[in-house]
Amino acid sequence: MHEFRFERVELPASVEALRQDVRDFVAEQRAAGALPMRHNSWHRYDAAFSRQCGIRGYIGMTWPRQYGGHEKTRLERFVVTEELLAAGAPLGAHWVADRQSGYQILTHGTEAARQAILPRIAAGECFIGIGMSEPDTGSDLAAVKTRAVQVEGGWRVNGTKVWTSNAHRAHYLIALVRTAAPTEDRHSGLSQLIVDLSQPGVTVRPIVNLYGGHDFNEVVFEDHFVPDDMVLGRIGGGWKTVGGELVHERAGPDRFMSTYQLLLESMRVLGPELDDRAAGALGRVVAHLATVRRMSTSIAGMLEAGREPAVEAALVKDIGTTLEREIPEVFRDLIPVEPSMGEGGRYGELLGMSTLRSPGFTLRGGTREIMRGVIARGLGLR
Repeated sequence: MHEFRFERVELPASVEALRQDVRDFVAEQRAAGALPMRHNSWHRYDAAFSRQCGIRGYIGMTWPRQYGGHEKTRLERFVVTEELLAAGAPLGAHWVADRQSGYQILTHGTEAARQAILPRIAAGECFIGIGMSEPDTGSDLAAVKTRAVQVEGGWRVNGTKVWTSNAHRAHYLIALVRTAAPTEDRHSGLSQLIVDLSQPGVTVRPIVNLYGGHDFNEVVFEDHFVPDDMVLGRIGGGWKTVGGELVHERAGPDRFMSTYQLLLESMRVLGPELDDRAAGALGRVVAHLATVRRMSTSIAGMLEAGREPAVEAALVKDIGTTLEREIPEVFRDLIPVEPSMGEGGRYGELLGMSTLRSPGFTLRGGTREIMRGVIARGLGLR
């Protein structure tokens, strides 16, 4: 059975000093009008703000300097991330590239790919999408059907990806594809490729959300060519590389802070004098938040130590996204909404958008069922 240990991580004084640096940056951006309102999710897309983060050194923080990075620790990156999320900053443009794709290219990419892509990501000028989910497969990545066939100098790709966030704005897509026919081992024959979305053979089609937003896309490959120097890792080793990527996707503060602004604004609306019902509900939420933050910080420490805590990350993702999904329900029940409530009269918008988005929180990055399957396997139950 896998041993679950979330050891306490003490943040050194230098890391806490960096926290103040981020707060100063946020104040500067707000004063300049670049951060006019606190938003409720890290999905908000603002390429100009991403460039400012790049100038400040907040992207590619842990990467080597030769690739545009800053050689900081995982704990330093954790603090910068949670402070920007706590400020409601619009991080969506560079989010995927910084959180996981850049790490994949640094660890598994060719030197040509590293030189061509990583410095642009660190500068806040190159954005990447995740090409994992497909029609009729959902979170079952072993069932992907997009095929890549070897041709002279590279690979010819055909197939479809779906629910691809910001593909219409991204420069690249890291796609999980099948490079060999399926066998009894469903995890074999998979590979990851870096797809240049500006090249022929790729069509990006919008998927409009229930509330009219365009975040998701369908991406169709028709004889799209990917050169050999844009392969990640070894051909056929995609299951292992994608598993390492998902550790970075599943355990960060974004997995419990998507509705953090709603929590803060709800506390302001409720005020300091709470009845027993409100105090109990708010206390439960804050206790849950403190616990999952402790676990997420511990995983940052594990990554800093060179470990790949895939099972722990699945656990944090499950309980973290459960919390951020529960927050709108808790405050819908506690607070009768009026048009003028909250800072700038925006409480109704925060609550409404959180309620509309919340069903997706436990789906993105792997469904609750998939996470619990990973946890059960770690416990020796399957």
